[in-house]
Amino acid sequence: MVTIYGIKNCATMKKAFDWCEAHGVEYAFHDYKKQGVPRERLVLWCQNIGWKSLVNTRGTTWRKLTPEQQDLATQSKAVALMIEYPSVIKRPVVETGTQLLVGFDPQMFDSFVR
Repeated sequence: MVTIYGIKNCATMKKAFDWCEAHGVEYAFHDYKKQGVPRERLVLWCQNIGWKSLVNTRGTTWRKLTPEQQDLATQSKAVALMIEYPSVIKRPVVETGTQLLVGFDPQMFDSFVR
């Protein structure tokens, strides 16, 4: 089963949802703005792909943070920030049970979720 983590009203998420629907890919959606992401899940993601791959430094949430908040020298600081500000997590994060994909690229989705 594919689980897509993200924020419902995000343009990139809408592209991912549309792609899945167009290609008949069933998925469960986890809105991390409303439901948050458990610390254990974030740590697991960080161990698999690295925290720098998860933190969205281009979004408005990141730009509103203080320089002190943006100073992420360690994984534990990054995880704490992502728990406090789930909007700073890149979107989508896709789990297939054995694989993890961050971001939306139609070609990557095609090879990853089918």
